[in-house]
Amino acid sequence: QVQLVESGGGLVQAGGSLRLSCAASGRTFSRYAMGWFRQAPGKEREFVALISWTGVNTYYSDSVKGRFTISRDSAESTVYLQMNRLKPEDTAVYYCATTKDFGLGDRPGAYDYWGQGTQVTVSS
Repeated sequence: QVQLVESGGGLVQAGGSLRLSCAASGRTFSRYAMGWFRQAPGKEREFVALISWTGVNTYYSDSVKGRFTISRDSAESTVYLQMNRLKPEDTAVYYCATTKDFGLGDRPGAYDYWGQGTQVTVSS
């Protein structure tokens, strides 16, 4: 069992930055790939970023590539999402999740555990 708690969301102006954190509990955290997804009102949950359990491999959606950076600190059982040059279209609830299958990591169905989400609002 893995429990995930996101934090760091908030209101920011366009062009600003936020760093989201996802704290995990559970003895097998280090063996999971970790992903970030987001969901805006009326839209489907969208893949954002993914990091392998080693932290060596990362993968991003085209919409955030070059602006967002995913990282993990296995000693602290925490995954981060650094978001720079934020845009109004980045407004959504952001979720972290765990998966054992890095290769399918852009698909919500590949994930086993989810956090409760944190709201990010970017004003224009």
